[in-house]
Amino acid sequence: MFLNSPDKYDYIIAGAGCAGLSLAVHLIQSGKFSDRKILIVDKDEKQKNDRTWCFWETSPGLFESVVYKQWGNAWFYGEDFSRLMDISPYQYKLIRGIDFYTYCLDLIRQQPNFEIRTGAIKEIQSSAGQSWVQIDEDKIFASYIFNSILFEKPLLKEKDYYLLQHFKGWVIETEQPVFNPGEATLMDFRVNQQHGTTFVYVMPFSTTRALVEYTLFTEQLLAPAQYEEGLKEYITKFIGIDNYQVTEEEFGVIPMTNYKFPAANGGIINIGTAGGQTKASSGYTFRYIQKHVARLVENLIKRNNPFIPLPGGPARFKFYDSTLLHILKNKQLPGDKIFTRLFKKNKPQQVLRFLDNESSLADELRIISSLPTLPFLKAAIKQV
Repeated sequence: MFLNSPDKYDYIIAGAGCAGLSLAVHLIQSGKFSDRKILIVDKDEKQKNDRTWCFWETSPGLFESVVYKQWGNAWFYGEDFSRLMDISPYQYKLIRGIDFYTYCLDLIRQQPNFEIRTGAIKEIQSSAGQSWVQIDEDKIFASYIFNSILFEKPLLKEKDYYLLQHFKGWVIETEQPVFNPGEATLMDFRVNQQHGTTFVYVMPFSTTRALVEYTLFTEQLLAPAQYEEGLKEYITKFIGIDNYQVTEEEFGVIPMTNYKFPAANGGIINIGTAGGQTKASSGYTFRYIQKHVARLVENLIKRNNPFIPLPGGPARFKFYDSTLLHILKNKQLPGDKIFTRLFKKNKPQQVLRFLDNESSLADELRIISSLPTLPFLKAAIKQV
């Protein structure tokens, strides 16, 4: 180990977002790494509530203490189908960014073997048996570097698709009670689909306060004003109010791609979106990150290295994702019609397992048979 060396670490965690901080907490909670010298680096101090993470799980997870709100019932709305779904044993959960950052960083600061540094990461390299991070003007070495930074869009090959999930969210407060805090809206596709696959989800915190998120799966971003127009129109038309106050805002862009992100390069191990842990067909990331970093930590404990086989999970799920991305990219079927069929023809628990890459082959056959046969068959053949 390098506890006595000022310029070399056992591990460097590059990026203090969801993946980097999750990895740090998993390392700490395992109780097996107090003799490792670990550095966490990010360009900012994580003091803003800049995002939320939504996910579902059947039991309390490692970050249960910072779950801001959870729901056992969720609405799905399509053009010709709507249903309030009892998703038990799942709970649909929301974590606010600032709560997550505060919890993780407070825990990390209590560990004498961790250091936190703010600085611009200019380069991450591994060659000739050495791995290092360039932070401002300093080159810092480590045995392993866990990287969650996407420095640029990857160079795509044939049959690689690259869409964007982009979203603008408002936390709104109303004078009169208009929300049912026991019911979330998972997806509402009743909005205009002129730009491509577009939906809204609504996370009510109380009868007068909720997060309303306008979300798209497309190749190009919208103009800033278009997101606000979409939010205003939805709030007026479907929530049925004109008098409300916007108390918080968030905006984000997540790549939805079947591009095979490299799991590792020498001593660099990629995590988060950079490590392929964003679900290509939906953009969901939080649970994938938790499962991935848990496997990394398990491997470090058992084998003293973080290299794991199939970091993206079974190959058949990549095949399913590629098929759907092909259809969306080539506009062979509207995305709202696909997701409506998915929830109309299947139990919500089956769909959630499928979206989490935890479904059985029997589940998958039922789900596949519920979708339009010819377009999906043609798209699937293209992926072979």
